[in-house]
Amino acid sequence: MSESTPITPDPNPSEALANNPSEQAIATSDRSAKTRQLLGMKGAAPGETSIWKIRLQLMKPITWIPLIWGVVCGAASSGNYTWTLENVLKVATCMLLAGPLMTGYTQILNDYYDREIDAINEPYRPIPSGAIPLPQVIIQIWVLLIAGIGLAFVLDVWSGHEFPTITAIAIIGSFIAYIYSAPPLKLKQNGWLGSYALGASYITLPWSTGHALFGDLNSTIVILTMFYSLAGLGIAIVNDFKSVEGDRQLGLNSLPVMFGITAASWICVVTIDVFQGLIAAYLVSIHENLYAAILVLLIIPQITLQDMYFLRDPVKNDVKYQASAQPFLVLGMLVTGLALGHAGV
Repeated sequence: MSESTPITPDPNPSEALANNPSEQAIATSDRSAKTRQLLGMKGAAPGETSIWKIRLQLMKPITWIPLIWGVVCGAASSGNYTWTLENVLKVATCMLLAGPLMTGYTQILNDYYDREIDAINEPYRPIPSGAIPLPQVIIQIWVLLIAGIGLAFVLDVWSGHEFPTITAIAIIGSFIAYIYSAPPLKLKQNGWLGSYALGASYITLPWSTGHALFGDLNSTIVILTMFYSLAGLGIAIVNDFKSVEGDRQLGLNSLPVMFGITAASWICVVTIDVFQGLIAAYLVSIHENLYAAILVLLIIPQITLQDMYFLRDPVKNDVKYQASAQPFLVLGMLVTGLALGHAGV
C-alpha cells in the first residue's frame, strides 16, 4: 500500500486565480451578482442567507439616491441654507427620512404586493424566493413607516414649524406609496397614473421636504416640482421595461404593455426632455438665464445617451441608460433648485 502524497495549499491563491481567466471571470461575476442583490438591482442572484442583508435588499438602497438628492435640491431652493453644523445635521437627518425610512418602506410595500409578478420577472427577489417569511416583511413595513413619520415630526419640531409640514408630507407620501402598490386602487396598474405617482414621489415629495426644512413651503415650489415630476414620469417609465413580460401576463397596463416597446420608449424620452426644457424656459422667464443655459447643456448629453442606448434596445439597455444619463438629470435638478433659491421664489 503506497504512502499518500500530502496536499499542500497554494501559497498564492490570488495568483492562481489570475492565471485562470475563466475562474477569475466567475469570481468577478459572483461578486457583481451579490452586490446587485444587496442593492436591489436587476440581474441579481439568489442565495443570500444573512437576514439583515436580506432586509437591506428588500429596501433597495439603489433607489434611495434620487430622494436623498431631492432633499438637497429642496434645501437649495429655499435660499436659506448655510453651512453650519446644525444645518448639516438637519439635512443628514432629512436624508435618512427620505431614503432608508420612507423609500425603504415604499420599496418593501411594493415588493409585498408584487410578489406574484416578481415570481415571473425577478424570482431571485427575497419574497418570491422564500428568503424571508411574509410576517417578517409586514413587521419591517410597519417599523419603517412608524419610524419615518416619527422622524418627520422630530424635524418639524427641530425647524420650529407651527404646522407639522414635514410630517404631513411623510403621511401623504406613505399614502401615495400604499395606493400605488396595493389593491383596490393599485395606481401602477395604470401606466400614466402609476408612472406620474412614482415620478412625483421621487421629485416633489423630497424636494418639498428639503425646502420646508429651511424655508416656507409655498404653492409655487409645489407646482413647479409637480411639473418637474413630469420629467420624472419618463424616468419611471424606464423602470417598466424590465417587467414588461410579467405585467403583460398579469394584466398590468404599464406604458410598454399599452403602447408596445418602441412607442413607449419614445414617450419616455420625449417626456424626460421636453419637461426639462420647459423648466429651463421658466428659469429664463424669471431672469435666471445662466442657470437656464446650464440646464439646457445638461439636457443635451441625455438626448445623446437616449439615442446611443435606450431607443436602440430599451429592454436590454435600461440600466445602462439610467446609469449614464440620470447623473445629468439630477444635476439639472440641483441647478434648478439653486436658481429658485437665487430668485427667491
